[in-house]
Amino acid sequence: MGTLRVLFLLSFISSPWVLCSTGKHFDQDSTLRLEQQDVLLNREANLEAKRSKREAAALWLGEDYDSSMVFLAADEPDNAPAEGGDASELPTCLLCVCLTGSVYCEEVVPEMTAVPTLPKETAYLYARYNKIKKITNKDFADIVTLKRIDLTGNLISEIEEGAFSKLTLLEELNLAENHLVKLPMLPGKLTTFNANHNRLKTKGVKANAFKKLEKLINLFLGDNALEAVPVIPQSVRIVHLQNNNITDISFETFCKGNNTYYIRPNLMEVRLDGNPVLLSKYPNSFTCLKSLPVGQYR
Repeated sequence: MGTLRVLFLLSFISSPWVLCSTGKHFDQDSTLRLEQQDVLLNREANLEAKRSKREAAALWLGEDYDSSMVFLAADEPDNAPAEGGDASELPTCLLCVCLTGSVYCEEVVPEMTAVPTLPKETAYLYARYNKIKKITNKDFADIVTLKRIDLTGNLISEIEEGAFSKLTLLEELNLAENHLVKLPMLPGKLTTFNANHNRLKTKGVKANAFKKLEKLINLFLGDNALEAVPVIPQSVRIVHLQNNNITDISFETFCKGNNTYYIRPNLMEVRLDGNPVLLSKYPNSFTCLKSLPVGQYR
């Protein structure tokens, strides 16, 4: 697989035209020097080696593999610059690595403090481990083709209401490891939402934040400060709420209290470990589930 990636990148580099982050094209033959090509090839080889180690680790973990790892952390920064040139000399789009609908802007130097300008055809954005502080209404207003946004490990403390309102194709949104205290309205076609390791409280999550997301499958809200379980759509299969401040649940939290025959077939995994709530006090609250939630029972 590593050889294929390198060959693919080599064919990409040899192409005379590359789409840059402003949406314009630049002549790569006249801009990109041979030593800069070596920088990209060495970087790709290093990243592939790291990915292979992570895949092997996940296979070794087996059943203990945490499903929240559906979003892998960004690759670790190299301790020294790649041999053959200075990455800071690369054209802007190559600093972000733009590849046919995908934009990778991870651990950018100099520091990236705002969402970068994106090509209008962008479908996948990975801007992990930067210093982005805020998401505005303008950041994604013209990028209606987005299907996945990963902003893990930034400093985001504010998202303007309506920032994602035009993203009708967005399926995966990862805001883990930020400083969020409230959530905006989310796109209706989301299948995966990850806000693990933020500062969310129940008052910062609107009552219908997830209720209308009829295609949502994975919901990760672990390691926050939520006091109650939010409304969970029927489509959801995995819910992670570990390490919050949840103290109480009810018959309506997961099931329908007035219907003892109701079965919830989709919800397969619920994590409530690390919360103050004592689950054994609410035995009738899980009758509709195929398996008991993970958490404190005594």
